Amino acid sequence: MNPTTATRPFTVALVGNPNTGKSTLFGGLVGVHQHVGNYPGVTVEKRIGHTTFAGRRFEMIDLPGLYSLAPRSRDEMVVVDLLLGRMRGQPAVDAVVCIVDAGNLERNLYLVSQVLELGLPTVLALNMVDVAERRGIRVDAARLEEKLGVPVVAVRANRRLGLDRLMETLAEFAFESEGLSLPKTIAALPGCSEAVCRGCGKSLGRHRRRGAECGAAPAGGEGRRPRRFRCHSPLPEAFEAEVALFEAELADDPLWGSQSPMPRCLLRRLLLDSNGYLQGLLLDKGDGRWASRLAAARARLAAAGVPIPAVETAARYDWARRITEDAVSDRQSSTVTTSDRLDHVLTHRFWGTLIFLAVMLVVFQSVFVWAQPAMDGIETAIAAAGVWVESQMAEGMLRSLAVEGVLGGVGAVAIFLPQILILFGFIALLEDCGYMARTAFLMDRLMAWVGLSGKSFIPLLSSFACAVPGIMAARVIENERDRLTTILVAPLLTCSARLPIYAMLIAAFIPARRYLGGLLNLQGLTLAGLYLLGISAAVIAAMIFKRTLFRGATPPFMMELPSYKWPSPRTVLLRMAERGWMFVRCAGTLILLVSILVWAALYFPRDPNAAPHEQQRNSYLGRAGQVIEPAVKPLGWDWRIGCAVIASLPARELVVATLGVMYNVDDELAPHDRRWRDKLKKITWDGTDRPVYTLPVALGIMVFFALCAQCAATLAVIRRETNSWRWPLFTFSYMTVLAYVAALITYQVGSWLAG
Repeated sequence: MNPTTATRPFTVALVGNPNTGKSTLFGGLVGVHQHVGNYPGVTVEKRIGHTTFAGRRFEMIDLPGLYSLAPRSRDEMVVVDLLLGRMRGQPAVDAVVCIVDAGNLERNLYLVSQVLELGLPTVLALNMVDVAERRGIRVDAARLEEKLGVPVVAVRANRRLGLDRLMETLAEFAFESEGLSLPKTIAALPGCSEAVCRGCGKSLGRHRRRGAECGAAPAGGEGRRPRRFRCHSPLPEAFEAEVALFEAELADDPLWGSQSPMPRCLLRRLLLDSNGYLQGLLLDKGDGRWASRLAAARARLAAAGVPIPAVETAARYDWARRITEDAVSDRQSSTVTTSDRLDHVLTHRFWGTLIFLAVMLVVFQSVFVWAQPAMDGIETAIAAAGVWVESQMAEGMLRSLAVEGVLGGVGAVAIFLPQILILFGFIALLEDCGYMARTAFLMDRLMAWVGLSGKSFIPLLSSFACAVPGIMAARVIENERDRLTTILVAPLLTCSARLPIYAMLIAAFIPARRYLGGLLNLQGLTLAGLYLLGISAAVIAAMIFKRTLFRGATPPFMMELPSYKWPSPRTVLLRMAERGWMFVRCAGTLILLVSILVWAALYFPRDPNAAPHEQQRNSYLGRAGQVIEPAVKPLGWDWRIGCAVIASLPARELVVATLGVMYNVDDELAPHDRRWRDKLKKITWDGTDRPVYTLPVALGIMVFFALCAQCAATLAVIRRETNSWRWPLFTFSYMTVLAYVAALITYQVGSWLAG
């Protein structure tokens, strides 16, 4: 068979601990030819990319970073099922690349030992060798390869060095699986070092320049690779005997049939992980009959001096020490490295916190302020496009749909894009250089008081600019309960979309009084109070959720502090582009749909002879506002404010625009303009001269929008991140109830105090 005509790509899974450079290696191998999605029915993200090497097509799967193949949840089980070929809708894995940090080899080999038990063709990618050498650690790759029995390739993923050699090894696996031999000359990966001839060792470019091909046979030594992959376990023989006995008992049980229902590596997990995820699956199917057998097996092992589960940790690390004892040399644990010196300052309780706050200030300012010119440019471009469309189309329904519905919806999507790109650019930069782990370490003590861990701090801080990138940033939280809690409370923090509402109402109804010689301003204090309200609500909600819906202690916060390194610009740009496209594709489609629906609700039923005010009143949205008026009247709102609240579902800032339409305010007037304020104060209830807008009403509206979930983008991203409609619906419901009650109290108490 010709490899260039192979129909199925050779599937390779990339496995490794967090902070080993796995995602950087993945990006270096596949470049932009990648896509992100979710496995069916779970929230585990799958990153799949494709590349071609030596005429053979490869599919690379970047699995989530993990420290062990012990499944303790449904999500972790996905990784194990994928490696074992048990994942529905996903082809079986043909080979595995284990990425390890050369500076932490012994600890990384714990996961490697579990992968080797699967018996799959495996390559060990020895990453960050240069960083290890600076710390006085040298790894003999040839000796390590000899002892492991699998190919070992030294790579520097951030510089794309060694990737050709890694792909050559994978190509050998692919060709041998089809009974073919690897070609003598192969092309290099784009952007990598030039490939060499496997026959004479000369560069491929030299052969091309001469117009010839080397006819020499592949050289020995480095060209040879072990071809046999043993399913070897470092666990004691007594333990393996119990696994074999357990396997035989399952095979004899008529419930399971003639064959064991699980591979042997999963049967090991049943014995090792007491009351774990796998045991729950087995007991459900076995109607509880296997609980006593598992307990008896563990008791026999304990009597034989093989305690469960401690035996696994001891056996695997003892195996790792034997592997590295003569493969790793010049280890100087007493050497003070640059990373140690930096950590002495950056993780210090005072100086580290001060530096961290400065870094977060830069990140916050970049998302909140630096993105503004780009956002203004997008808004101007959308407005210009609307003017052009209006000039090209005759007045009517289609023009209104194109300008107000489609372009308005596109603008609501695109205007968030600069914030998302900048935020994830900073996150990728901080992650790649190794500083992000230090921020979580510093904030862990503060977040533990709420019931979360340090990893929740960055997503919550990001939500002050926009909840959308903040929720997306919660992917760094491994614990599912903490991640969901963070996602559910992030929209409570005051985002920039609320500021137009605050600016309009504070300027109109809060007097500009100054205190302490002008240092404090009542309008500024009101704005600060609204921010504090959101923070307080988020803290209280997180405490409640952690004690009810997501009850259970937060696992001890353990995170490896990786060595500092220069970030890869390529990796940073790829992650920015990936997250930006994900937002446009997923959240953007829903925002556009909702915007069109709101336009239709304001446009129909159409009466060409009606005045603008009557048209709004008789539209479907206007009728809806009149229907909900009895519910919002206790808040001091009339039907027009109700319409604005309904219309603000795509984005909170649409309130100002909708009220402008309702009250016939000129488009060019800014919310802080005196004429805007005068217009608001003159609005009266229908048929009366009683003003609609008073100070208690204005405060109630601001409190409502400080706590409500009027943002389709946020709800769409919650749906995307949780893979369920249950959580966005829950978020919308609890925040709406909270906002309504708080606004009701604010208005009623304010009216009572006003006399």
